[in-house]
Amino acid sequence: MATLDKRAAWLLKLLIERYIQDGQPVASRQLSRAVGNSLSPATIRNVMADLDDMGFVCSPHTSAGRIPTHQGYRVFVDSLLEPERMPGRVQQRVMRAILGDGHADAENMLQAATSVLSSVSTMAGVLTVPRRNRAILRRIEFLPLSGSRVLAILVVNQHEVQNRVLETEREYSASELEQFANAINAHYVGRDLLALREALRQEVGVAKQDIDASLKDALGLLSSAAPSGQDEGDMMVAGGANLFGYADLAQIDRLHGLFEALDRKRDLLAIFDRCLDGQGVQLFIGEESGYRVLDECSVVTAPYSVNGQTAGVIGVIGPTRMAYGRIIPLVRDTAKILSQGLKVS
Repeated sequence: MATLDKRAAWLLKLLIERYIQDGQPVASRQLSRAVGNSLSPATIRNVMADLDDMGFVCSPHTSAGRIPTHQGYRVFVDSLLEPERMPGRVQQRVMRAILGDGHADAENMLQAATSVLSSVSTMAGVLTVPRRNRAILRRIEFLPLSGSRVLAILVVNQHEVQNRVLETEREYSASELEQFANAINAHYVGRDLLALREALRQEVGVAKQDIDASLKDALGLLSSAAPSGQDEGDMMVAGGANLFGYADLAQIDRLHGLFEALDRKRDLLAIFDRCLDGQGVQLFIGEESGYRVLDECSVVTAPYSVNGQTAGVIGVIGPTRMAYGRIIPLVRDTAKILSQGLKVS
């Protein structure tokens, strides 16, 4: 990705802040008024043309103004953003909602955290429920059985062994199965099986030139051996209707797909699972999530803990034109407050 000099970075920051605030394409003359005599109008036009060429801004339709691209937002969040502190009154509101009088049980705190995050952000709040029995893959072996059946032997967590009988489309030899197991053990050990199943479902379902047939078969077997998806209770969603209020998401087909994802939850679980082992706030902008239905959305997440151990992820889903400086600390601090409550629950 191209690097920006200080002048270009300054103008990109001003443009994105103005666009987030007003929701309208930003013209060079608006930036000229914002910077005063610091830069000439001609210089601003030239810099904006450069930002356009680099893919950080674009001109929608025939508008004279420009809007940030997803790449522009990424540069803004990573390099130019100055996150705000969560206002004291908002912090008190979140604490009251989650902690209450100090006697709320864990489930009520989880529901309250999802709801208050949705309410304060005016977006969709999403939370993954703590997993009591996460299965981390340590090793896998495959043994041929009679007919088109394969025994998968999974070693998970420390020394727990799980066996699964798989019905396959064809018979496999012992040497083939050994090759598959070696490939999986070389690349996928240490992954959460539930998260891995969703990732493999995406990978195996699309033919890729750089994945040969044998590895695709291996991944298919691993996908079958991994535990099936979680039940509906493993993810909480609040405030999906808030997304109706954003013109950026107003297309009926786009909203339909988004609400279907919020209702089905499976794809969202896969995204949030990727954040379980992350440190602090993680952010997916547009196509970065890997799910077409979220191409015009941003997902902001942070892990929360139970007694010091990462247990789940909480976050918001909203349009890419969100106030990142406000939303990032809101998600981060809500996760901290929830962790505080769960520690004493």
